Amino acid sequence: MSYIRTLISLLPLVFVGIPAAQAQQTSPVTAIVESWMASRHGDRKAEAFVHWNKDGAVPEDCATCHSSPGMLDFLGADGSTAGKVDAPASTGTSVDCVACHNQAAHDLKQITFPSGEVMTEASPSAICMVCHQGRASSDSVNAAIAGAEDDTVNGDLGFINVHYAASAATMYGGSVRGGYQYEGKTYAERFAHVPDFNTCTTCHNPHTTKVVAIDQCVACHKGAETMRDIRTTPADVDGDGNAKEGISAEISTLHEKLGEAIRLYAKDVSGKPVAYDSHAYPYFFNDLNGNGTADPDEAKFPNSYKSWTPRLLRAAYNYQFLAKEPGAYAHNPRYAIQLAYDSLEDLASKATTVDMSGMTRP
Repeated sequence: MSYIRTLISLLPLVFVGIPAAQAQQTSPVTAIVESWMASRHGDRKAEAFVHWNKDGAVPEDCATCHSSPGMLDFLGADGSTAGKVDAPASTGTSVDCVACHNQAAHDLKQITFPSGEVMTEASPSAICMVCHQGRASSDSVNAAIAGAEDDTVNGDLGFINVHYAASAATMYGGSVRGGYQYEGKTYAERFAHVPDFNTCTTCHNPHTTKVVAIDQCVACHKGAETMRDIRTTPADVDGDGNAKEGISAEISTLHEKLGEAIRLYAKDVSGKPVAYDSHAYPYFFNDLNGNGTADPDEAKFPNSYKSWTPRLLRAAYNYQFLAKEPGAYAHNPRYAIQLAYDSLEDLASKATTVDMSGMTRP
């Protein structure tokens, strides 16, 4: 009942920013609500919101981003202390209107990332960054591998999952260390785009979450027919001889090569072949038949890969970071390329069969 009371009390704030004349009409508001309900944020049947139904509540660690009561709790919009969730949240909600349209969300300016770095975001996108930042960082990986030999299998190590759609961590890049950043390397910091397209809500419709139409981009990115066609560097970073393809394709090829390098290293150095499945937790499994693929009988939790070395774990962390951040090519392409390139380079220093011919690091 406390959530319902909070929702009712905050409803006047739901449509803040809509012109008064427009707000008096039913159709624009209806269209907004329908757009939101059709989005991933509004899909109450999605796994992101029903995963805990059998438990009867969303645990504190997950409630902020997987329930509206949890978000209100985290923000302090329900009268609690801001910055933490005090109790499990009720199931049955999604990212409802009230989760983002409340005074605490409107006033939010400081975002703390998993690395502990605090960034100032003086735009409506700050509320997006609460959830789209991942749940791990370079620091998490370094803490796990501290004192271990780079190429010695360590039974105490397990895969570290950054979580999903860490777009804000990508956008801020090296400043928040969302990807694994190798010692001695420099990394691109916040990706600065043109002022009109430099925040989450200027590139994504806040209710549908869909990206702006390509016709708003071609004034500068001439010739691009899709977002993925846009190119941000003249360099052939992936070494495939094509310096005209979109930057998305460059990153995809590097990511694919990184997956191949991970398999080569695991086989030749760790001594245990590994396979990846993007849909099965914890994603990396023993490749029992050595075919390079996580077959259905292999992609099961009891068969989780456990032959990690620090070098392999670093690369696998970045592989997953990019796999679960499909918009990296737009959010911070330079940072994405640097993560993939440095992971490949690190693996190649030990697994000599890893081929980096023609690749270029920006």
